[in-house]
Amino acid sequence: MAEKEGRSMKRASGVLMHVSSLWGDYSEGSFGSEAREWIDFLADCGFSYWQVLPFCLPDDYNSPYASYSAFSGNPFFVDLPTLKNEGLLTEAELLSARQKTPYMCEFDRLREERFALLAKAAGRFNDRQAISAFLDANKPVADFCRYMALKEANGQRAWTEWTTDIPDEKVLAVWQFIEYEFFTQWKAVKAYAKEKGVAVIGDIPIYVAWDSADVWADPGQFRLDEDNKPSCVAGVPPDYFCADGQLWGNPLYDWDAMKRDGYAWWCERMRFMTSLFDGVRIDHFRGLESYYSIPADEKTAKNGKWVKGPGMDLISALKPVCENSLIIAEDLGDITPEVHRLVGDSGYPGMRVLQFGFLGDPDSPHLPHNYVNNCVAYTGTHDNNTLLGYVWELSDENRRRLLAYCGYTGDDWDKSYDAILRTMFASSAGLLILPVQDLLLYGSDTRLNTPGKGTGNWSYRITREQLAAVDRGKFRLWNELYARK
Repeated sequence: MAEKEGRSMKRASGVLMHVSSLWGDYSEGSFGSEAREWIDFLADCGFSYWQVLPFCLPDDYNSPYASYSAFSGNPFFVDLPTLKNEGLLTEAELLSARQKTPYMCEFDRLREERFALLAKAAGRFNDRQAISAFLDANKPVADFCRYMALKEANGQRAWTEWTTDIPDEKVLAVWQFIEYEFFTQWKAVKAYAKEKGVAVIGDIPIYVAWDSADVWADPGQFRLDEDNKPSCVAGVPPDYFCADGQLWGNPLYDWDAMKRDGYAWWCERMRFMTSLFDGVRIDHFRGLESYYSIPADEKTAKNGKWVKGPGMDLISALKPVCENSLIIAEDLGDITPEVHRLVGDSGYPGMRVLQFGFLGDPDSPHLPHNYVNNCVAYTGTHDNNTLLGYVWELSDENRRRLLAYCGYTGDDWDKSYDAILRTMFASSAGLLILPVQDLLLYGSDTRLNTPGKGTGNWSYRITREQLAAVDRGKFRLWNELYARK
């Protein structure tokens, strides 16, 4: 539960690993037996949370933070052996889809082959009534399916350039089957997690893509010009790390229009997310207090400006939808007193990241002695280096400070990781989340994402054999010792 006024978070811990990183035989992790094995592992270690990244269809760079719909399900997570057991795929078809390597996601192959294979399964599925009932109950998902079929019918052009509004019914039926199967399979995995005492935290990117079902279906919710193009776009300003800032390019919300209908789009989005997960992390939460607006014709983020967002007005509208879910405010980056006030007023736990604690500021909120109960602490996020990679790349001075802070007095600093992890377990943070790479103590070559790097991201996968090497008893003991179980 998210902390409410006068209450504190129950101490707990969990692991961050996206579904795509699960082991398996078919080019990417899925909602099959491996997901259940993973949940068994978490429960055996005393972890009570599994945090994932966005479930939506990823973009051309394989990022789940940009998609054709905030309400979509990634087709590659649909488990092929499950379809075979349902009589929808043959043994030969399953064999043809076996991966070439278990160590990384085979994104190119998935794009080239998987839709055609799922189309075969769709053609053998006879319960159209079940699909219709699912789509009737999930209109934004139905919109996504129609959008994808129309995009196909219009040569993959952006929606403002479409010349036909008649989709190929066969293509539409395949997308409808995929989404039905995706959410049906996830529902079963989620139920298994609940049986094992493991809650799942999802992730919600604050913005959506312009070329998306979200904007196509309801353009009045966004700041667009007379041609339905963004009049201004999202990003962040220049800073120490990036002289030009970051030009994300997402359309900005028309918060005045959203307020007039009671933030209905956001309420539907959070209702959808809280139906899938026990908790949700809101990415770039500071954008709800003030957002950075950049004229759409700018080539960099230098000439943007901060504009007041909806703040507590939106949070209050979402309260009835979210009251039984853990909501995490990603309050990282350029944080002002106003953002701190919004996080505090919302009651949502913010985030603390160990790797940000040793940058020279002795009062940093990311130093474990400054953690409060109502926060979620991480050694690193999906955008950070692994713990091992981080320690290796620290300057000698900062590394000495980190090791002294964590009480490590040995001569070989490469054996210091248990001391660092125990410091995090012992902290006052109500919830501790460790990336799976930090359970394995893997280096920077297993990093999931490096912001600003165009290729090579998101492909990391773990194998069953690698996970078997984790000392479950150690984590079970730490969870017991530090009252996180």
